[in-house]
Amino acid sequence: MGIEIRNATEEDCPEIVGLMRDFAEFEKLGQYCEITADKLSAAMFRDGAFVNGIVALDGGTMIAYALFYKCFASFRGQCGVYLEDIFIDDKYRGFGVGETIIRMISREARLQGAERIDFQVLDWNAQAIRFYEKLGAVSNQDETHFKISGEAFEKLAG
Repeated sequence: MGIEIRNATEEDCPEIVGLMRDFAEFEKLGQYCEITADKLSAAMFRDGAFVNGIVALDGGTMIAYALFYKCFASFRGQCGVYLEDIFIDDKYRGFGVGETIIRMISREARLQGAERIDFQVLDWNAQAIRFYEKLGAVSNQDETHFKISGEAFEKLAG
């Protein structure tokens, strides 16, 4: 396999969105996947952009992507990055693509002064949990993830 792993470009956005849809279906969340290439491009490459991306290609075909952005752990006083997504086409899992992507994110994070990578994994995704634990990640059982969106967000935002 001649896999190329590199930083994402704006031209990659349509293919990344295609993989995002595959990821959403894999996570049984396809009905919530509303992203468009334009929205992703704006988040990654336009004024005020805050999302970074890495892609992996095999012979020009995109087979993996990761999206991440800066975060801060206030009590610890640590800058970090939040790994929003990492998805590898199932035919390419087990060949080191995911580990290479995580290493690239770690190096970039360290260059930006970060000391950690935060992320979430669905509790039924045993393969992903094993992968992250192999890399040294630990689960934080003391936290519950919440979100405010939709009507509740609009009401709060006034």
